[in-house]
Amino acid sequence: MAAVRKVLFVSPPYHCGVVEVAGRWIPLQFVYLAGAARHAGFDCRIYDAMSADATHAQIVAAIADFAPDVVATSCITSTYPDGLEVLRAAKDAGARTVMGGVHPSFMWREVLSESGAPVDYVVTGEGEATLVELLRALRDSGDLTKVAGLAYRHGGRAVNNPPRPRRATLDGMPMAWDLLDWPLYTYFVYPGSRLAAVSGSRGCAHACTFCSQQKFWEKTWRGRDVAGLVDELELLRRRYGVDVVLLTDEYPTPDAERWERFLDHVIERDLGLKLLLETRVEDVVRDQAILPKYVAAGVAHVYVGVEATDQATLDLIHKDNQVETGIKALRLLSEHGLISETSFVLGFPDDTPETIKRTLELSKTYDPDFAHYLAITPWPYADIWNDLAPYVVSDDYRKYNLIDPVIRPKAMTLDDVDNAIVDCYRSFYTAKAVSLATDRNAARRDYLFRSMKLIMGSSFVRKKMTSGKGMPPEIRALLKKLSVVGDGRS
Repeated sequence: MAAVRKVLFVSPPYHCGVVEVAGRWIPLQFVYLAGAARHAGFDCRIYDAMSADATHAQIVAAIADFAPDVVATSCITSTYPDGLEVLRAAKDAGARTVMGGVHPSFMWREVLSESGAPVDYVVTGEGEATLVELLRALRDSGDLTKVAGLAYRHGGRAVNNPPRPRRATLDGMPMAWDLLDWPLYTYFVYPGSRLAAVSGSRGCAHACTFCSQQKFWEKTWRGRDVAGLVDELELLRRRYGVDVVLLTDEYPTPDAERWERFLDHVIERDLGLKLLLETRVEDVVRDQAILPKYVAAGVAHVYVGVEATDQATLDLIHKDNQVETGIKALRLLSEHGLISETSFVLGFPDDTPETIKRTLELSKTYDPDFAHYLAITPWPYADIWNDLAPYVVSDDYRKYNLIDPVIRPKAMTLDDVDNAIVDCYRSFYTAKAVSLATDRNAARRDYLFRSMKLIMGSSFVRKKMTSGKGMPPEIRALLKKLSVVGDGRS
């Protein structure tokens, strides 16, 4: 067996238009995986094809330049087809191929059965230890059956070894920050910023039926030592010039005492960072007395998953919160000058144009700073899949992105759903732009206007809102108002 020494991590070059409007995000999973592999003695490189806006031809060139023995990628459902293309290129170059992430962890049998078999090995679940053991087994001609959390082909069929227990601690893991191409990463809302991401915990103990993360982590939650986490923030600030940090935690705040200690440590260090995070509405309400600490710690933008404006839908998806709690959480964030963002999920089987319009009108009463209107997307391994499978009309995984509808409601077509989502965005942001003109908080107003310029000026939104019919006059007026007509950013 040929020597295994060099490992190249490549992100799938997938683009769907919404997430990338706000910034270029680091592939944090590769920082962990490359850190673990390098610590074990392997020569590693990260090629972030997504953030670099690389073509597949450029990926082929990057593979040829490094000549890796192993190429690894990580996929969610929508990025999976492009991940396959990355590994096909790697196979053509003679490398062994590894895929990990949420989608292949559950769909390993399908992954290993793909036409042309571009994937040699699937790392299922938490990947750092499994990847290192796999690399050592390949290097030393070891026994693959002993590598927990690994799926592969054996005797012409796909097999899956027993799962790997989760790490006992998330502290002290080696990180490959130096392998990132740092100038790529910026938060467009703050021109000239340098954007990083950190993970302070893994998992979520809630049971939302549409969510992949609670299923991936088996409804468990583990948090890192707070002092070590803030040390990492300080390292990013001092060594790499980071001034905006996304907390990637699925749920950073379930332990109220630990979360407040984190805020206290960040305030004490006075790092000058802006923090972006996601949490649950009930935690914002729980924390109303310490929201000034959020502000003092640099928390700038908080996403909360409201998801629905009626209690029946919240109960259907097991969101485990109340409509009134969502409204109160968004009000509290606004009162403390924190930017609020939330989403509303549309396109359920019983939805109609009337129910979606009602959701839109109710979403305006919540009055978040940013609202996203998402197409319900049942991942093929999610708890809600069996309920929604009869209404799924697309097997193109690239469309499983919460943007392109793949569920056809009983009384609507896919085009109806798509148009309704566009109408929601158009109506919400046109009204929001008008209201912002009277906002007396200059910093908040500027942040929101810059963000709206990015949203409304993006090629994705323009494409969705025109759909070959010409740009609606109210959107053209809004673009002019925001001075983005002719802006090259997309």
